Amino acid sequence: MASRPIRIAGASGSVSDRRHAVAAFAKAYPTDPVDVIICDFMSEVNMTVAAGRKVDQGGNSNSDPHPIMGAGPAFEASFLESLEPALEDLAKYNIKLAANAGNADTEALYKIVCEMVKKKGLNIPVAWISGDEVLPAINAGLKDGSSKFKNIYTGAILSSWEFEPIYAHAYLGGLGIAEAFAQGAQIVVCGRVADASPVIGSAYWFHQWQRSQLTELANAFVAGHLIECSNYVTGGNFSGFKALENSPKGWADIGYPIAEISKTGSVVITKQKNSAGVVSIHTCSSQLLYEIQGPWYFNSDVTAVLDQLWFEQLGPDRVALHGVQGLPPPPTTKVGLTARGGFQAEAFYFTTGLDVDAKARMTEAQIRNGLKPYSDKFTTLSFSMLGRPLPDADNQNAATSVIRVFAQARKSEDIAPPKFLRPIIDNIMQGYPGSTFHLDYRMGIPKPYFEYYVTLLDQSKVAHKVHFGGKETLIPPPTVSKVFPARQPSQAMAGLQIDLSKFGPTERLPLGTIVNARSGDKGADCNCGFWVRNEDEYVWLKNLLSVEAIKTLLGKEYDTSRVPKIEIDRFELPNLRGVHFLFRNLLDRGATSTATVDFLGKNTAEYLRARYVDIPTRFLARGKL
Repeated sequence: MASRPIRIAGASGSVSDRRHAVAAFAKAYPTDPVDVIICDFMSEVNMTVAAGRKVDQGGNSNSDPHPIMGAGPAFEASFLESLEPALEDLAKYNIKLAANAGNADTEALYKIVCEMVKKKGLNIPVAWISGDEVLPAINAGLKDGSSKFKNIYTGAILSSWEFEPIYAHAYLGGLGIAEAFAQGAQIVVCGRVADASPVIGSAYWFHQWQRSQLTELANAFVAGHLIECSNYVTGGNFSGFKALENSPKGWADIGYPIAEISKTGSVVITKQKNSAGVVSIHTCSSQLLYEIQGPWYFNSDVTAVLDQLWFEQLGPDRVALHGVQGLPPPPTTKVGLTARGGFQAEAFYFTTGLDVDAKARMTEAQIRNGLKPYSDKFTTLSFSMLGRPLPDADNQNAATSVIRVFAQARKSEDIAPPKFLRPIIDNIMQGYPGSTFHLDYRMGIPKPYFEYYVTLLDQSKVAHKVHFGGKETLIPPPTVSKVFPARQPSQAMAGLQIDLSKFGPTERLPLGTIVNARSGDKGADCNCGFWVRNEDEYVWLKNLLSVEAIKTLLGKEYDTSRVPKIEIDRFELPNLRGVHFLFRNLLDRGATSTATVDFLGKNTAEYLRARYVDIPTRFLARGKL
């Protein structure tokens, strides 16, 4: 294999990403070549939906590519929309592709891809990866008592879960992808490999690494984390986004990233030529801090240690990664179990102008009274106010807030319209002044939702296999592993405390005036990383943001009555000038079943950036974000 770096393109970060990037990367090969295109279509939300479809189909694949929810395929059909227009160029330039899109029916997706290639008369060898479906292994472990399968978020054991698991996804490493490429596959369709595994597997194949090369693997792992969410490292979901508006190419069509990984594991992040967006130390810091859980970052192939990591701006849209340490992987891998949770529905009222709190209290009291004959069958009933009117607003929209009523029940009939939506609508005549409900009733019709339980399974129990050319190849678990503590290292406050008054005069402003942040979900947990632009600002930031201080900034979101209780871990990344928090159980039971509108935890950072703190005026003089 060539000694040059491999160039890996990140063409999709979720099932909700735009569909054009695979074809764009393939078409641009003559002027902007890439060796491998990776695309990720998986999330906890669509994993549970696909699991429900697979069980409903009883093993019979449904290839209808159109529905988003309900009936439809148990794989991610949107991948086919991305792949089909790219096939000719993939074949022409011999570009490899690894897709995390098989979800709960990888073999069915593999067959459709093979048929699509055949219809176009192309010679593109296709492989698929199995082993992520592990419910039989979970059941066997429960039966023989080898594991109690603790929930990694709550500590509860699986036998105490009040729901019946119907499916279990294990998160696989990247060595199956590497083996498929080595055998000659050009497209590899995966079910549920971990988000960064396609990059690990691609680099492992290209450079012919060994499992013992932990530093190289750890760097590839972090590179995979940086590009797995596509535009999130090139200007999307970035708190410094305002600078993009007046940049030469604007912010209307942000480009997709490329990771260049050398044989020694050095990494450079860049993006498509002549595309909008930016690759900078700050966009890379933003993505690095996204969805991590602490200084140890785990994959089935390697553990990356993050706390000494740093970035170097090499030139326009070129950032080098430094300081990653590699350790053996844990002996276990993450498993997400899906269960049918029941049904949910919601309805909305609009309230305008003055006294919105009193209007919300009146609405809740009246609707709770109207729902009394039925609400004893609800498992959840919540009322929330979304937004607040601007004072002296100069238009009615700016003076309007939304009251949201949300309910869940085990059975559809228990929140059917006569028992939920109708009593809410029928309240209008006795309501607050201006009482107005939302005319779109569709969200008030019960829809199924899923519960999600996350645990660990020994890698030796996972039958990770490559299917290619009519044969199966088993990928053995790692021979060297390391057991880590259940809780990651946490530091409640800066080690060397400095009196904040030493930073001089201050002005009370939103934290985000000078502080960047990014947050995201992992099951019931929400993580949030903060970072600043200058070293003295970092000294201030790490002294400001203790665990106790972040509780204050969370405000009413830090609800001490919650069960399971919210716990907070904290660690520092001095070379990024960053402070990271893990808010355990902030998202209730996770994205698939939470009652919050911020079900992915992405707005926690923006909420905290909007909270007021005392900011030294000398920092403000350097410019605001």
